[in-house]
Amino acid sequence: MTPDLLGFADKDGYFFDTNPAWFRLLGFTHDEIKAHRFSHFVHEDDLDKANRAFDDLMRGRPVLNMINRYRCKDGTYQWMLWNAVPEGEHIFCAGRCVTAEKENEAALKTRDDEAALREQFIAVLGHDVRNPLAAINAASRVIGRSATDDQTQEMVASIQGSSARIARLIDDVMDFARARLGGGLNIDRQQAHDVQPILEQVAQEILLAHPATQIVTEYDFCDPIFCDDGRISQLISNLLANAVLHGEKGATVTMSAEDRDGSFYLRVTNLGEPIPEDVRPMLFQPFARGSVRESQQGLGLGLFIAREIARAHGGDLTMTSDDGSTVFTFRMPRL
Repeated sequence: MTPDLLGFADKDGYFFDTNPAWFRLLGFTHDEIKAHRFSHFVHEDDLDKANRAFDDLMRGRPVLNMINRYRCKDGTYQWMLWNAVPEGEHIFCAGRCVTAEKENEAALKTRDDEAALREQFIAVLGHDVRNPLAAINAASRVIGRSATDDQTQEMVASIQGSSARIARLIDDVMDFARARLGGGLNIDRQQAHDVQPILEQVAQEILLAHPATQIVTEYDFCDPIFCDDGRISQLISNLLANAVLHGEKGATVTMSAEDRDGSFYLRVTNLGEPIPEDVRPMLFQPFARGSVRESQQGLGLGLFIAREIARAHGGDLTMTSDDGSTVFTFRMPRL
């Protein structure tokens, strides 16, 4: 009844006695096994090792914990761990199937290789891409200081604007790599920060980029708050930019914040058409931009990263949308 392969082999390497496990695991009958030398069943890449082990057995030395691949009747192979001991003119062998262990070992190696690839990917983005971008930006500033004609100044401004956009794309892709491939974003909540100035600063930055938009702010919370101030700023910027781009053109965007039930709540509301039902399930997925304007720029990572920031703070980011408005709500428990 044992699942291990048990058998006696002669000095020529033929199994003359085997147990039923051979048939259950490999599919060969006793007579089929008996008709062939052991090497007939061994994978060709493992044959040299198996022959050396057999030579050791012929010299009276036991072979312990030898692993090789044994062929099944259907042409597949099973990984086997063998212990063999010479007994007079015969050899007693016991083989345990370790295919599952070998597959797990291969899977672990694959995950290790993927982890190394992630680190290389993030390193390339963080260093090799940023360095030439910084050089382009620095060169454009030098040209801008010495340029006197309007056309050159416009070209320099275009270069600097494009450089800033590329830098933001790099940040988004790096955050995606850390969140999706590396198991989540790392944040620092060890210090308390005043959040209201952060809200005001981000709102002013959005207004500078979109002067036709009006942002109304409503606050009912107490500073300071234990949070990662840089990540909170990034979350707010993504939500406000999303509201401006997808809301009704020229309509008011409202940003409100309050303390309630031991948590900090931030809501960003824009007016306009509701988010289509078919888009909602993918809203927080990376690279899912839904039905966006052709002029919209970006990779569709903003909401994904915003929700990852919320979750890294122990909270969440949710959305409601009806005929009149769309509201994104960030909730974070206060420490």
